[in-house]
Amino acid sequence: QLQLVESGGGLVQPGGSLRLSCAASGFTLDYYTIGWFRQAPGKGREGVSTISSSGGVTDYADSVKGRFTISRDNAKNTVYLQMNSLKPEDTAVYYCAAQTDYGLDLRFEVYDYWGQGTQVTVSS
Repeated sequence: QLQLVESGGGLVQPGGSLRLSCAASGFTLDYYTIGWFRQAPGKGREGVSTISSSGGVTDYADSVKGRFTISRDNAKNTVYLQMNSLKPEDTAVYYCAAQTDYGLDLRFEVYDYWGQGTQVTVSS
């Protein structure tokens, strides 16, 4: 069974950092482009960052550029999202997702496999 599991969310003060992890089971991530998405209450799902299968190319939403870094360790079958300088507007449920057909793409509709999400709350 193909499964993605996110972890690392939590409550952090503004300006703080968190590192999210996305671990795969039942398949290898080597051939998949991975995306991170988020959804705040009452809002649509937003693409945050994406990374190519090799890890050599990345892309970010303008709202997180310079603050978030996506990376992957294919040997560990895991993708990471390092989030620094967090703001209250970063509060959301964060999801990772996998796809093979569209390359770097921040559109949620092109992703085939999804995790269950992890809550990130930025508040003082």
